[in-house]
Amino acid sequence: MKNFMDGDFLLSNEVSKVLYHTYAAPMPIIDYHCHLSPKDMAEDRKYNNLSEVWLHGDHYKWRAMRTNGVDESYCTGIRTDWEKFEKWAETVPYTMRNPLYHWTHLELQRYFGVTEILSPENAKEIYQHCNALLHTPEFSTLNLLRKMNVQLVCTTDDPLDDLAYHKAMQSSGSGIQMLPSFRPDKAMEVSDTRSFLAYISKLEIVSGININDFQSYLDALEQRHDFFAGMGCSVSDHGLEEIYAEDYSRDDLENIFIKLLAGVALTKHEIRQFKSGMLIQFAEWDHAKGWVQQFHLGALRNNNTRKMKELGPDTGWDSIGVFNHGKPLSKFLNQLDQDDKLTKTILYNLNSADNEVMATMIGNFNDGSFPGKLQFGASWWFHDQKDGIISQINILSNMGLLSRFVGMLTDSRSFLSFPRHEYFRRILCNLLGEEVVKGELPNDVKSIGKMVADICYHNNRNYFGWK
Repeated sequence: MKNFMDGDFLLSNEVSKVLYHTYAAPMPIIDYHCHLSPKDMAEDRKYNNLSEVWLHGDHYKWRAMRTNGVDESYCTGIRTDWEKFEKWAETVPYTMRNPLYHWTHLELQRYFGVTEILSPENAKEIYQHCNALLHTPEFSTLNLLRKMNVQLVCTTDDPLDDLAYHKAMQSSGSGIQMLPSFRPDKAMEVSDTRSFLAYISKLEIVSGININDFQSYLDALEQRHDFFAGMGCSVSDHGLEEIYAEDYSRDDLENIFIKLLAGVALTKHEIRQFKSGMLIQFAEWDHAKGWVQQFHLGALRNNNTRKMKELGPDTGWDSIGVFNHGKPLSKFLNQLDQDDKLTKTILYNLNSADNEVMATMIGNFNDGSFPGKLQFGASWWFHDQKDGIISQINILSNMGLLSRFVGMLTDSRSFLSFPRHEYFRRILCNLLGEEVVKGELPNDVKSIGKMVADICYHNNRNYFGWK
């Protein structure tokens, strides 16, 4: 019987162990999509306690705590940080077989050297031990990244952002790169006319452009796109329920924008037309600059209206949605490809029923211009767990080229989440090792090890063109 989460955790045979310890573990981490705070990185924030760095903003843990019958005051509410941690420690034993159980103990081990299983009985001792370490300079935000060998982090930023923290980080000499990504979701969200008009007003201020028609709106957004590029951005990101690919004309978009400026609510068809036109425009700008565009598709967000009104977005009320991705996605990508304006693209899928759709769709538009130009992205959100990771790896292997895959990311708001890269790497190495043992792959550890190192590091560095 193996010890729980020892050095060979998730590695079931000797080949897997060699692949992980020799080829995967030494690779630096490039986290090319996350929701970490640029401010915390630029200011090298020091944390007061474990709850502050571990529980604040983590809707994964909040959902588990609520499911365990924990009152909201211990999740997002007024309780003290110790009281919140105590409730999390009470919840942890009930998370067995949920990825949170593995992540929790990986994070305690890798950052704090804690090998005990967290429980109500040892919660106070572990809390005090971790707090004492967090109060030392070695546990500042940037040093937490250094502990995990993080080389580059790509944040998620609205076009309105002045990127001041990115600028400060770039001149800090920290040795860790922090780059922005262009996330224009709010710039095409016209379901709520009042909110959109408020967004336009802010865009006028940051761009210095008076927005009085559709063309001036595009000019202002392109100015922000140029500004991001000047700050080292080479990645866009879109978090959408689905790709929008309605037929539209330039006149349609101009007339829709006139209605928006007048405060008139749009029809559902007009909303989809506007979103379709904006997606094409963003994609064309990305192509012109040689950026990578990312699409996170399939989330059904803010399902609990009562809690959404009380707590706001990104507090744990989202789920997997059911959408018809196939034809719209094909139409969108084909329109760009027809004009030779399809840039490198990563598709992330939240509904596993659509995994094969996504994995085969990328093959339609991989044109030989760059290895793995279109990517079936890493298992995301509800699927960044063992079964989801294995499924994504297997489907990509069957439908495309696993060896050209750009690997894992955290998609996280927590600076303690980087062991998720280790989790992915161990699962990848074990899967390949098992197939070597079965004779399904050749017993050539060196060549398979190179593939592992490429997936963990070299492929994404080359794909994004980061130095």
